[in-house]
Amino acid sequence: MIDNPNKSEKTKYRLADSIKDCMKIKPVDKITVQNIVDGCGMTRQTFYRNFKDKYDLINWYFDKLVMESFAQIGVDKTVGQSMRKKYEFIKKEKIFFTEAFRSDDYNSLKEHDFELFMGFYTELITRKRQEPLSEEIQFLLEMYCRGSVYMTVKWVLSGMKQTPSEMAASLTEAMPPRLAAVFSEAGLR
Repeated sequence: MIDNPNKSEKTKYRLADSIKDCMKIKPVDKITVQNIVDGCGMTRQTFYRNFKDKYDLINWYFDKLVMESFAQIGVDKTVGQSMRKKYEFIKKEKIFFTEAFRSDDYNSLKEHDFELFMGFYTELITRKRQEPLSEEIQFLLEMYCRGSVYMTVKWVLSGMKQTPSEMAASLTEAMPPRLAAVFSEAGLR
């Protein structure tokens, strides 16, 4: 029997709200699945029907918050505009992102953020240019995505002193010139 997608989404959001509440009182690495399900009146079985672990839940919630802003890159938004929206989401959900980025687990948000955007940019550039990325551009893109995640984590953990617009501008300007040229040729910058 297939679950009603609306019911499944509501369940996932309830679990996300519960882990966000847990993050207000303890670090992610100390939160248990039992803490999460107790916080929203669900069972462990319900949790595991939806997520493999607490990091999977965190990564799902991140995707829901952030990917909406990136879906319009190359359609009616530039990379910089989408980054600004991403940082606005992060700032709005400050407690969630502060706690999530503190974790260094193998399935952490830091690694998920990198993999998500590396894959997203690779697919988008390849589709727009209708050719695979060269090794050089692949290298520059990987370096840029790793650096962007590092600087995002640093921004979050140091108290988000720059505005979302300033952060997005800083990361857009930091793009290596050869990579920036590829983004521009593809109509993404």
